[in-house]
Amino acid sequence: MERDKVARSARGDGKPATEKPVRAWQRMLSGRRLDLLDPSPFDVEIDDIAQGLARVARWNGQTMGDHAFSVAEHSVVVEQLCGLLEPDWPAKWRLAALLHDAAEYVIGDMISPFKAALGYDYKAFEARLEGAIHMRYGLPPELPKSIKTTIKRADRICAYHEAVQIAGFTVEEGRKLFGRPPVEAKVEINPLPVKAAQALFLERFSELHTLTEGELGR
Repeated sequence: MERDKVARSARGDGKPATEKPVRAWQRMLSGRRLDLLDPSPFDVEIDDIAQGLARVARWNGQTMGDHAFSVAEHSVVVEQLCGLLEPDWPAKWRLAALLHDAAEYVIGDMISPFKAALGYDYKAFEARLEGAIHMRYGLPPELPKSIKTTIKRADRICAYHEAVQIAGFTVEEGRKLFGRPPVEAKVEINPLPVKAAQALFLERFSELHTLTEGELGR
């Protein structure tokens, strides 16, 4: 139904358009063809995720330094912060933290005000893709609320440090937007070249995924 609506004639007369149907899939470098409207876990590959996230810039690229701060590197920092906040977490929740922004390998890193403007449809689309990614790597499609809360807290701590270290925010602005971070949760934001960020993400994924499979007895 939605695809039919998208393909209506530009004349606005409600008749089907004569042009080809709108493409709703993306071909990845792995060769996978990911259906964006109905993503399958079988079409999710970690190499594609790392490839995309290492090339997506936080803050729409409005950061200082020779390199953008990628979502791949941000994800590694958030996972490390979750380990600090919840040192007894099993590997699967650490893996969930690393993958908390994995859907952005397809949809990009939209700034929060734009996400709010897009509303529910965007959130539902993001949730479907996130669920497929989780299922691919042995995680529940919907994370427990307490796990999501901790990951969100770590995400905000990381965002604070990014804001004041590389995005031009004052300490006061950072605290107003993201809260005052715990003293022990100090991190250094050091934007890496694309290939280094991609390798860092893949290395940490491999470690956590192996541990997660061990916990599950695979």
